[in-house]
Amino acid sequence: MKFHGRVWKYGDDVNTDVIFPGKYTYTVTDPKEIAKHALEDLDPNFASQAQPGDMIVGGKNWGNGSSREQAATCLKYTGVTAVIAKSFARIHFRNLVNNGVVPIVCASAVDAIQNGETIDVDLDAHTIKCATGDFDFPPLSPTLFTIIETGGLIQMLRRKLGTEHLPMPEIKSGGD
Repeated sequence: MKFHGRVWKYGDDVNTDVIFPGKYTYTVTDPKEIAKHALEDLDPNFASQAQPGDMIVGGKNWGNGSSREQAATCLKYTGVTAVIAKSFARIHFRNLVNNGVVPIVCASAVDAIQNGETIDVDLDAHTIKCATGDFDFPPLSPTLFTIIETGGLIQMLRRKLGTEHLPMPEIKSGGD
């Protein structure tokens, strides 16, 4: 599995409230609307300029804070394929995987990659190629790789159960 895309680079301790503002957590449910608010408090240009295949590069402790899943889904809905960071908050790491967005831990690549450059990620070879060189990262477990390969946890489970062609049930939020 290979990815090629432009980089959006951010720093350390980017929390889930900055990735997806908490004020929208229970009021915005449409994927297109969720995508419009991705990183709006950190980078007001991100949501309107992100393109499918783009990748995020973050520092230490990416995705710390609340466990809200919207911090992962908003990135997925903007087309982000991978987040490369020095380290991840545990729950956010798993939320990314469960939504089919690849979390990669590779501190040396984070230090080398520049904002706006185009990079290549090869999950099978466990490498990141950027302007300054190639970097190896630890492979994902076979289970995590399978979840990502099928597009997320729900898709993987639906495939295993043979229900991937059935429509997803509509989920209503709030007091409806």
